Amino acid sequence: MSNQNNETTPIFGTEASSEAVVMTSLHKNPVAPEVAYRLIKDQLIDEGNARQNLATFCQTYMDPEVTQLMAETMEKNAIDKSEYPQTAELETSCVNVLADLWHAPDMKRIMGTSTVGSSEACMLGGMAMKFRWRNQAIKRGLDINAQKPNLVISSGYQVCWEKFCVYWDIEMREVPMDNGQLSMNIDKVLDYVDDYTIGIVGILGITYTGKFDDIKALDALAESYNKTHEHELVIHIDGASGAMFVPFVDPELEWDFRLKNVVSINTSGHKYGLVYPGVGWVLWRDKEYLPEELVFDVSYLGGHMPTMAINFSRSASQIIGQYYNFYRYGFDGYKELHTRTKEAAVSIANAVEATGLFDIYNDGENLPIVCYTLKENADVEWTLYDLADRLQMKGWQVPAYPLPKDLDNQVIQRFVCRADLGQNMANALIRDFEQCVEDLNSARILYHEKTEAHVQGFTH
Repeated sequence: MSNQNNETTPIFGTEASSEAVVMTSLHKNPVAPEVAYRLIKDQLIDEGNARQNLATFCQTYMDPEVTQLMAETMEKNAIDKSEYPQTAELETSCVNVLADLWHAPDMKRIMGTSTVGSSEACMLGGMAMKFRWRNQAIKRGLDINAQKPNLVISSGYQVCWEKFCVYWDIEMREVPMDNGQLSMNIDKVLDYVDDYTIGIVGILGITYTGKFDDIKALDALAESYNKTHEHELVIHIDGASGAMFVPFVDPELEWDFRLKNVVSINTSGHKYGLVYPGVGWVLWRDKEYLPEELVFDVSYLGGHMPTMAINFSRSASQIIGQYYNFYRYGFDGYKELHTRTKEAAVSIANAVEATGLFDIYNDGENLPIVCYTLKENADVEWTLYDLADRLQMKGWQVPAYPLPKDLDNQVIQRFVCRADLGQNMANALIRDFEQCVEDLNSARILYHEKTEAHVQGFTH
């Protein structure tokens, strides 16, 4: 690489530019930073545009100012609260903001922490339920080794709950989704509950459809059960998608700590909390529901601090990004953003329905998700997989996939509308959607067999 460090050599005249960028082992000589930047950036060019990725819930735009702030704080270690006390204070402030949004009954007794996304938050919520169940069961004299503890959840769960049950040796009991509502069938919940149930998970925004479980009805069910059983039935809310959306758009909906038996809630800061991927939150309504053995006192870099997370060292920049959003937008800012996003979703749903070819499962009225299937009597030769392919030709990444167990014969398609999908982009999507349908109706060759059932695109 004789000319590698020659400052006058054009980037695409360097020896590095004539070699493969993807390595299987380290090359011997270093590469100039501007050359490395350009070649790696070019390596990533053959990917989708994140702003057009309507498969993901994850935020794909933030203010340039917060992007700069996060870049300037990437070196701060979130776990090191003694060295970075102001950062720790911002984290505590975020927990307090969420506790207030979620109507914590006693702010002095709330417990909470940031996490690496809502998956870690779910793990912590599940662990707290398991440990508390075990402690209570031993006090009741229950043989905790007679059978596995179990967790009751809708069949529309996100994969992190399956991971939790595998990692911590829990039996997952899946309550079928109701075909009419596409959420947990509340009438069947108690069929899955026994003395070994560590808790029930209510989902505020099912990944597949964006629908909500009826959490108020779930709470009434738990209250009735607890009046006649020594074993206490508690509820954890997986609010990965909805817990930072609903408080601003539908504040009257009771799903949070206003309900007596909701003991913990998790959310994704990087979904409708509007932070780039990498931050989540979990809160417990009272110290009673977070067993002491899950809170560790760590002596680290000259200070003592409690930690309740599974992960250890990580950048604090995501926490700072979350705080920036709370400080920058305030309640009304979040409300305006989410309301506008919902309106964009409704406009897309109206355009989909206007074709007359689709049954709408979600029209953006819960989360701003548009979810639909081809009508059984739709007189077309193409499938939703073909439509996904066609939309991708115009840059839009849109998933098509079968519903979970018991409904897996039904293939649906889903648009996830985020805060960065303005009405101008929504209008562009509508035009492209209509054109793709017209093109497919005129197509002579189609790729996907009608009987095929698989996943096209991502469903996270």
